[in-house]
Amino acid sequence: MNREPIRIALVRLTALGDIINGTIVLQLIKKHYPNAQIEWFCEAAFAPVLEGHPDLLKVHAVPIKRIKKEKSLALLKATVSALKASGPFDKIIDMQGLIKSAVVARLIGKNIHGFDKASARESLASRFYATHSHIPYEENVIRRNIDVVAQALGFKVSDGEILAKQPCFASREKPAFLASGTKNIAFVIGASWPSKEYPKERFSELALDLKEARCILIWGSEREREYANFIAKNAPNAVVAPKLSLAELRAVIEHCDLTIGNDTGPTHLAWAMNRPSITLFGPTNTRMIYETPINLACESDSKVDINKIDKNDFSIRTIPVEVIADKAKGLLAAE
Repeated sequence: MNREPIRIALVRLTALGDIINGTIVLQLIKKHYPNAQIEWFCEAAFAPVLEGHPDLLKVHAVPIKRIKKEKSLALLKATVSALKASGPFDKIIDMQGLIKSAVVARLIGKNIHGFDKASARESLASRFYATHSHIPYEENVIRRNIDVVAQALGFKVSDGEILAKQPCFASREKPAFLASGTKNIAFVIGASWPSKEYPKERFSELALDLKEARCILIWGSEREREYANFIAKNAPNAVVAPKLSLAELRAVIEHCDLTIGNDTGPTHLAWAMNRPSITLFGPTNTRMIYETPINLACESDSKVDINKIDKNDFSIRTIPVEVIADKAKGLLAAE
């Protein structure tokens, strides 16, 4: 354990699920550097999920998407100035390995650690780093996050330490709309693209199979809300959740007895909060999660090339409802 003060910048801009999965590194850093001051740089849209985290001194909301959308030179200049003024840091760690994250890291300072050319998602990003880690891109995403940070700061993390992690976010009050006296299951029905979505008809069947529980339908867009309404219409034990902020979403996942959903941020929150989950995979694979006795996966038979994701792979539709239901009933029985 090193009790010397150290100022650390973590760069992980997107996406929501990757940011959520990456938060485990905060408690690991604090274990080895209890006096570390840690700041996180992320895309502005995802900053609220990190706000108020007890292990973070500050969250820097970087408005890259807004700059692209508005094509605002003034906003670009202001953002660059803010990044340059945020330092100095003792160590800057790019957990993402993209050119955009590497550029942000370089604007913060020079003492950057990141993935080497062979293991960065975009190999050119490695040119921005002073030191490098070789962690194959095909490795588990959560293990990659942990190892690039651990190697940057000179410590190691065992699988046992990962399994014994504390919840990655502070506890929140139970939402009033969750039922008492029965099991609550969160259904995460959306995803970042259609081929990652389990069909609404299958979710309806799954809710009916889990008829003893109350199924809470989580949605984030108008299309997903319509999807949720379809499921609720066909399954009497399914209810459409209200529009949720990221903070409210964390509370729902924390207090549900089980989360079942597509490979997307809200589903990953269950693992982060040490809550039971089943993640459904078609065009992606279990590299995206860290399986535990309570965090399970259901995969299609698709042969996934993680270096060249096929967004036209709709094999998730072939996962049998009864397979998911059996795993769900086992997890609920153990609760």
